[in-house]
Amino acid sequence: MDRRKFVQFGVAAGGALLASQTFGQNNPGAAPSRPAPKRAVFPGGQVAVTTPNGVTLPLKEKDGVKIGHLVAMPVKHTFAPGLEGDCWGYNGRTIGPTIEVVEGDRVRFYVTNKLPEPTTVHWHGVILPNGMDGVSGLNQRPIKPGETFVYEFTFRHAGTYMYHPHYDEMTQMALGMMGMIVVHPKRPKGPPVDRDFVLMTHEWKITPGSRRPDPNEMTDFNVLTFNSKAFPGTEPLLVGRGERVRIRFGNLSAMDHHPIHFHGLTFETTWTDGGEIPAAARHPETTVLVPVGSTRVIEFVPNELGDWAFHCHMTHHVMNQMGHGMPVMVGADARKIDPKVQSLLPGYMTMGQTGMGDMAEMGMPVPKNSIPMGGGPGPFSSIDMGGMFTILKVRDNPETADPKGWYQHPKGTVAERAEETLMKADGIDPDVKFG
Repeated sequence: MDRRKFVQFGVAAGGALLASQTFGQNNPGAAPSRPAPKRAVFPGGQVAVTTPNGVTLPLKEKDGVKIGHLVAMPVKHTFAPGLEGDCWGYNGRTIGPTIEVVEGDRVRFYVTNKLPEPTTVHWHGVILPNGMDGVSGLNQRPIKPGETFVYEFTFRHAGTYMYHPHYDEMTQMALGMMGMIVVHPKRPKGPPVDRDFVLMTHEWKITPGSRRPDPNEMTDFNVLTFNSKAFPGTEPLLVGRGERVRIRFGNLSAMDHHPIHFHGLTFETTWTDGGEIPAAARHPETTVLVPVGSTRVIEFVPNELGDWAFHCHMTHHVMNQMGHGMPVMVGADARKIDPKVQSLLPGYMTMGQTGMGDMAEMGMPVPKNSIPMGGGPGPFSSIDMGGMFTILKVRDNPETADPKGWYQHPKGTVAERAEETLMKADGIDPDVKFG
């Protein structure tokens, strides 16, 4: 069933609705003083990275070499409640585990192939010996099913990088094979951060009712993710007011760049995958463009408490399935259509002619394993965005705050329905005529 047919199905049925994995599964006023998060484990007090909805690859050290193991394998993955997929990934998950090391570390990575076809691993953006670059046929022979290869090299440069196959890239990356690499500097510069997050952006085509992502798609992507999760499956980022926060973005989408927009704060872009940006070249922004095949690192200090959205600002990238395949319905007069169709299909109701923002709360039936037009529950109503959307939760006491809890707004600080007396006093006439 393609997306246009599904739209027709959904309309005929009465509309559309809302919609610590293990290996092998897939208040106003001054902020109170508090101890800094005790996660400084790298040179210069650099904190360990956090991968929302993900994990860090375990490394053991032997004779001065850090050793890790990646297993390329089929993965059953949940993108969001109600949508599961038969994907490929590493160590039982998509995205794969984040690799976290220090500039100058010698590493040895074993890669075992449990896929039905060959694969390799390319260390995207990392400067290393040619024979370790992982391009099948050019730098190495492919890793056949059942084989284990070993890659050994030194991370000579600090930065944020990625890893992915360079064999049948269109299929393997479309099915979820990718991960992030963080190389902490041996001698960090600039103010230290209190929290450090990594987020991989990606796009998928999953026909409603199916489970397998379509690797042949080039334009009609309908599931957009952070760390292979679509909202409301994305974990929020919990931070403290006044803390310095770093977020590292990577983009291995097939076709699309992603302008990631933040509410409630400004930031500076501090690194690209080519290296650190000099302080004199940085400037404040609220949106960072993450091109395909690139990484971008931003830093900021949030000063306003609350639950702040950040998301891709391509509007179709914050819709879960089918949104941009909808026929044009806005403004259509369905008063003559509905009675005729209802004689054949009781309960039919034409949807979308007044807009689509309320579809997430209507609870209409949809095909199994799909989340069309669905967002997630919010503290005031349904949040009608999905996809590449998540929440930055700024709290005074992040170490004890509930990451699932909503911000409790002080009285008088929430936009509400205007009172008639106030409108009259301010000279506001809601019935004013124009034209």
